[in-house]
Amino acid sequence: MPGITVHVAYALPRRGLPAAASVRRWASAALAGHRRAAELSVRFVGSEEGRALNRDYRGRDHATNVLSFPVELPRGVRSPLLGDLVICAPVVALEALAQAKPLVHHHAHLVVHGVLHLLGMDHERGEAEAQAMEARERRILAGLGIPDPYTAREPHP
Repeated sequence: MPGITVHVAYALPRRGLPAAASVRRWASAALAGHRRAAELSVRFVGSEEGRALNRDYRGRDHATNVLSFPVELPRGVRSPLLGDLVICAPVVALEALAQAKPLVHHHAHLVVHGVLHLLGMDHERGEAEAQAMEARERRILAGLGIPDPYTAREPHP
């Protein structure tokens, strides 16, 4: 039977980080209407690992809030695998504080944002796609009872 599987891992102490059940709920909300079957992982990391991954895979030598690694399957292979998300907990905490928003809301936003990247959306391909992605994030988060994360026009994650 098809379903959504979200593996959650913590590479640092869990204190202040969302529970795995919350992460699964946010990811499932982002996938609703797109995939009946999906598998992905979400890993919470510290600044050092976040910086190394961002440097090695994106050429940017600093930690960032969320990194998305879509699965790369051979041509013709069908699979529910979507890929991996890496969330840098210290960066997310600093951003939530700077933006005066609840930390749990910012985590939810970044999980949703990352899942949309895994589905192929990309705000860096142009303003129209950025607006479409933001609108989808707003709808998903509203469905979770979370206010518009772009009210203060925060920069794209």
